[in-house]
Amino acid sequence: MRIFKIISIFVLLMAAVWQGCGIYSFTGASYGTAKTVSIDYFQNRSSYVNPTLSQKITEDLKDRFMSQTPLNLVKSGGDLSFEGTITGYKISAVDIKSTGQAASNRLTITIKVSFTNSTEPDNDFDKSYSRYADYDVKQPFATVESALVDEITTLLIDDIFNDSVVNW
Repeated sequence: MRIFKIISIFVLLMAAVWQGCGIYSFTGASYGTAKTVSIDYFQNRSSYVNPTLSQKITEDLKDRFMSQTPLNLVKSGGDLSFEGTITGYKISAVDIKSTGQAASNRLTITIKVSFTNSTEPDNDFDKSYSRYADYDVKQPFATVESALVDEITTLLIDDIFNDSVVNW
């Protein structure tokens, strides 16, 4: 009987702690009272246009919210709302050798994101994100492009997700 009282008190205390902390997930996401999320198509406005990049960033961001939050995805007007533009897709030489030749090239992707949180407007932001990945200059870009884009978009999605709902 005594163990039952101890367990009951522990459960009540834990419930009070969880209630006071708002809504959190095991990913660290905190979305307050938000119930929905809308993610607009990320238009590609960079000088070089990768034809699949807009779709990839848009769908990967949707997938992240669907897999790591209980929020419902809506077409527009979500409690949490994202709009974005791809502003840069650039290859540059890095790691220059003494001979003046590059040992590596770098793919850099830059996106601008507008985030609106209708339940907590203080968390709104307009921000640019830029991430890159390097590859050996001896590799043709066409053979490594897909893997580089996957690597970079994962980092960009992490940044956007963390800035919008992981407010540690």
